[in-house]
Amino acid sequence: MSTAAWHTILIGVDPSPASVPAARLGSALAHATGATVRLVHATPEAWTVPSAPHTFAINPDGLNEAARDAARATLARLEVRSGRPARVLRDAAHELDAGLVVLGGKHHSAIGRWVVGSTAHALARSLDVPLLVAIAGGPIRKVLAAVDLSEAAGPTVHAAERFAGMLGASLRVLHVVEPLPVIPDTPLHFNDDEVLERSREHLERYVWPLINLPDAETVVRRGLAVDVIAADAATEGADLVVVGSHGKGWVDRILIGSVTERVLSALPVSVLVVPVTGAEDRWRSDAKAGRGQLHAG
Repeated sequence: MSTAAWHTILIGVDPSPASVPAARLGSALAHATGATVRLVHATPEAWTVPSAPHTFAINPDGLNEAARDAARATLARLEVRSGRPARVLRDAAHELDAGLVVLGGKHHSAIGRWVVGSTAHALARSLDVPLLVAIAGGPIRKVLAAVDLSEAAGPTVHAAERFAGMLGASLRVLHVVEPLPVIPDTPLHFNDDEVLERSREHLERYVWPLINLPDAETVVRRGLAVDVIAADAATEGADLVVVGSHGKGWVDRILIGSVTERVLSALPVSVLVVPVTGAEDRWRSDAKAGRGQLHAG
C-alpha cells in the first residue's frame, strides 16, 4: 500500500456521529499525502421506502457538520447516491479509482454493531483496496499490526509500516499463537509448545525480516486471536490496528476472515483492513522496486 497511490481517498458519510472521525481522519490523511478527498453518502433506493420518498433525497446540509467541514477544507466533492451503503461505496471506489476507503465505525451496542457493522464487514470482504474503519478522529501515534503465518503477513506489515512512517507513529507487530483445537478421539502429532516454537521459527525467517522501520517492536503472544489483539491494543494504547483480509468466499471467511470481522466488531480503536487479493501484487511490485523486502520460502 504505497501512499503515493492514494490519488483519491473515499470517505463514506451519513448524518450520524460516526461520520465525524471518518471525515476528520480521512481529511488528515489526504492533507498528509496530497490525495483528493471524495465524500459519498448512500441513501435508500426509492422502491425501498415508498411511504417516505423524501428520505432518499437527503439534502447534503443534513449531514454531520464535520463532513461538510471536511468537504470545505479539502475542496472535496460531496455526492449522494442511492443504494445499499456497502454496494454504493464499493462501486464508487472502483469508479473513482480510490486508493483508500474510510468509513465511520459504530460500537454502541451488540445490536448496533450487528446492523451497522455489516457495512464495514461487507466492504472488508469485497474491496480490493484498504478499508479504514475510523473510531476516533484524533492523531495516530501508535500502530499495532496483527499478522498470521499466511501470505497476508507481507501486505499487512507493509501497509502498517507505511502508515506508521507517514504519520510518524510507532509500530508494534503482533502474532498470536492460538491453542490447538480439542477433537475427541483424534490423536495430535504435536502440542501447543511445538506449535509455538514452529511459529517463532517461521516468524524469524519469513515475517520479521519484512519490517524495515528500525524501532518497530515484534511480539508473540498465546491465546485467542481477537482477545489477545484487543488486550494488547488496550494495554499498549494503540490508536490503529492493522489486519489482513483474505479471500471473498465463504470458506475463507469461515476459516480465516472471521478473525478480521470479529476485530472490526470488538475493537474500540480504528482498524485498517488490508486486502490480500490485489495488495499482494502491489506489495511485490514495491519490493522489486526497492521499497520493501520480499522473502519467499
